[in-house]
Amino acid sequence: MIRRLRIKFICITMAIVTVMLTVLLVGQYNAAQSSLTRLSVTALEQAAREPPDGRRPGFGKPGAEYPCFLVLLDSQGSVWAVGNEYYDLSDEQLLLEIYRAAAEQGEQTGVLRDYQLRYYRADRADWMFYAFTDISSEMETLRDLVRSSILSGALGFFTFLILSIFLANWAIRPVEQAWEQQRQFVADASHELKTPLTVILTNAELLREKSENDEQRKSSDSIVAMSRQMRDLVESMLQLARADSGQTTAEREAIDWSALLEQTLLPFEPLYFEAGLTLESRIRPDITLTGNTVQLRRVAEILLDNALKYAAPGGTVRVALESRGRECCLSVASPGVTLTARQCRDIFKRFYRVDPARRRNGSYGLGLAIAERVVSDHRGRIWAEGRDGINTFYVNLPVN
Repeated sequence: MIRRLRIKFICITMAIVTVMLTVLLVGQYNAAQSSLTRLSVTALEQAAREPPDGRRPGFGKPGAEYPCFLVLLDSQGSVWAVGNEYYDLSDEQLLLEIYRAAAEQGEQTGVLRDYQLRYYRADRADWMFYAFTDISSEMETLRDLVRSSILSGALGFFTFLILSIFLANWAIRPVEQAWEQQRQFVADASHELKTPLTVILTNAELLREKSENDEQRKSSDSIVAMSRQMRDLVESMLQLARADSGQTTAEREAIDWSALLEQTLLPFEPLYFEAGLTLESRIRPDITLTGNTVQLRRVAEILLDNALKYAAPGGTVRVALESRGRECCLSVASPGVTLTARQCRDIFKRFYRVDPARRRNGSYGLGLAIAERVVSDHRGRIWAEGRDGINTFYVNLPVN
């Protein structure tokens, strides 16, 4: 949990930093682009306002401060062009193509990217011409800005990533200490309770054997039943506490998961029969995986016991094991009140009960939490789905 909390903190921090850096760099790019465009358009407007010098119809020679040239198409289709030494205006066919490309856009100012030119249309009383300027240097400046922005953005991102990791460790430390204290308390309390519970259970069983009448035997049975429930609860809490502290890493080996499930089903068949339920199984043979036999058998027992307790009377519980590429899927489907999507998520929380008012049946809401932890330790996934009066629990595990 602490690890997930730390990762969540880092992800949220980096998401905020990413958005801020993106907005900053995009704003910087847009500002630079607007500034360059404004300078270029201003130069074109100034060139278009130059008075004619009489050497070309309707033209004045543009100034040399900004490289631009003017193009006019007369009524006879002849191209007139004038500019400074920056441009070679000898190719009339190219000038005509540029003129027509600008005229097709129909805007007063715009960009001809195929020619890397920006144009400005100058309208006069009886004629019209276009002023053009080269934007290759402008585009190169913007490309340099993009490259430098990406470099500075990446540098800033990784800098903030390192800072966020340190901040996450610093911010999560009090939570981690509190969680560790709580885990240690649960582990110590569970461990200390095991001995007195064992003594109580042993004495209660001896008392039941020596009971002289039905009333004493009934009281002894009640003590034994409650003691066993308390023992199971303490053992479950101790198992979860060990899992939280990383002490559940057990020896793993290649396991015939199919055969293990078949063995686990056998003792449940009479229990289902006594409860008026039907247990059906469809297990694909020879599915092997790497894991701990005791822990995986515990997962299967938890799912079967859960179905036994909460299946609708007279219903059929179906157990299936299938192979799906590099994974295998175990499913346990039982009829009953359909679980909602939220209940399917919350049911794996510790001590969670779908109906808090439900009669006590020896379940404390820890079984599925234990199963989830075991499956997670085996690099698998467990989840529940409720649909049309059928609640199904799925366990995906990687196969060999």
